[in-house]
Amino acid sequence: MKEQIGGYEEAVSYINSLPKFYEKSSMENTARFLAHLGSPAQGCKIIHVAGTNGKGSVCAYLCSVFQEAGIRAGMFSSPHLVTMRERFHADGEMITREEFTEVFRFVREKLKTLPQELKQASYQTYFNEFLFFMAMVFFARRGLEYVVLETGLGGRLDATNAVPDKELCVITSIGYDHMEYLGDTLAQIAAEKAGILRQGVPVVYPVGQKEAARAIEECASRIGAETIPLPKWAIKEIKIQHKTIDFSLHLNYYGYIGFTVSMPALYQTENAALAVLALTRLADGRITMPVIQAGIRKTVWEGRMEEILPLVYLDGAHNIDGIRAFLETVRLHPCRGRRKLFYSVVRDKEYQVMAEAVALSGLFDEIGVAPLTDQRALPLTELEDSYRQYTGFICKAYEDLDTAFRELVQNKDDEDMVYIVGSLYLAGEIKALLRRPRHD
Repeated sequence: MKEQIGGYEEAVSYINSLPKFYEKSSMENTARFLAHLGSPAQGCKIIHVAGTNGKGSVCAYLCSVFQEAGIRAGMFSSPHLVTMRERFHADGEMITREEFTEVFRFVREKLKTLPQELKQASYQTYFNEFLFFMAMVFFARRGLEYVVLETGLGGRLDATNAVPDKELCVITSIGYDHMEYLGDTLAQIAAEKAGILRQGVPVVYPVGQKEAARAIEECASRIGAETIPLPKWAIKEIKIQHKTIDFSLHLNYYGYIGFTVSMPALYQTENAALAVLALTRLADGRITMPVIQAGIRKTVWEGRMEEILPLVYLDGAHNIDGIRAFLETVRLHPCRGRRKLFYSVVRDKEYQVMAEAVALSGLFDEIGVAPLTDQRALPLTELEDSYRQYTGFICKAYEDLDTAFRELVQNKDDEDMVYIVGSLYLAGEIKALLRRPRHD
């Protein structure tokens, strides 16, 4: 009897059952299977984005500007916060459940009719790779002009790197994350990210981290890719407002141009600036400076210093570099009341180093911890131990996220500020709590 996958929920369940990381034969086999699918979206102009922090935000800025310019564009991003459909966007909208199920079935059926080379290699797909295949089929069916691809992990060996032709590459800030896969130094990690580069294809990147920038430039020089660096001095006159940040960016042709981002996180100025540099390099007549300014201003990206309730901010920082950037923003937020933090993390992160940075910042009067529901969650006792050794704030432990979130929000005074940080899984669970109907 022919195997059938039912509706959307069954498709999601199947994908979640796949191996999560590099349990596959080779990048060559990923490319072979992409060709087996009919090389979907091969006519699209691909912008490939890698990095440690800020990848998703850069992708969101790019697609917002494309939409403002009236250009049909799609985005494949990871991870998702609440629903797997968040990973697939086209023309500014998330994929429908019906479209998701249709492209899932198409890819699943193609896995049953492998070409001989893949059969001999005992080829099996993995989680992010399967989603990437679905995305390319989705984009092809939508008939898009531009496609923005965010790497899931690394760059050189990431499934998204199987696309043969690219219009432009962007590498965001490099930090210490996934070191078991990518290397122990910034140079090693940056070199893995720079594996997305192609001969003759420009790459936009920040130069604030000299070690990382040097590794990117060496890779670009070796293969003949044009480098477009973003120096730190190019961003100036930063003014953080309650809900926005204004800044000026130096562009060679225009001089200094003013921009506004609608996510009040200091690190978003660099992410937006990288997107602007990339957009100006495309030399597309529809993408004028007023269009870029408007698109940047209208960009919304969930879970990145997002104000989910009045003076309650949700941020997906989940490694030490992200936490430091988060703390830098909190320090610049004017607060007339108390600052409270709600923190949780997965156990395979440098949670003790992250907790130390938070505790020693002196920014918070109260820190609440609770374990995630994810299987990788750091247990409550270890979350508590991460903070109990420090003084200067009240530390409260909660058995579950729901209780912790409700108490922190309900007990805040009007001028208190609450921040939620530590994991994108935490951001997703909080978003799910907010969307859940309340009957009490």
